[in-house]
Amino acid sequence: QVQLVESGGGLVQRGGSLRLSCANSGYNYPFMAMSWHRQRPGKQRELVASITTGGIRSLVDSVKGRFTISIDNAKNAAYLQMNSLRREDTAVYYCYAHGLRPGSEYWGQGTQVTVSS
Repeated sequence: QVQLVESGGGLVQRGGSLRLSCANSGYNYPFMAMSWHRQRPGKQRELVASITTGGIRSLVDSVKGRFTISIDNAKNAAYLQMNSLRREDTAVYYCYAHGLRPGSEYWGQGTQVTVSS
């Protein structure tokens, strides 16, 4: 059974930093891409950042210059370095990955990030 497990969330003060990790177990082929999504209170889930195994990155405008996404292809793992955190970054952050085979799409269970003033 394939699992993506996020870690690294928590409570941080405004302006602080957190590093989220997404670890994979059970998927023994390279992912094509991995991404981070978040769901803020009362909002729909939104894409924050994505990265392909070739290193092509995309970030939503609101986090550019503050967040960095990276990938470890050997581990099929992804990371999200979040700096200069703002209260509006408070959300549950989810990891997502997809592979080449049809149906190989996976979500993690989410990790809470709370930014206090």
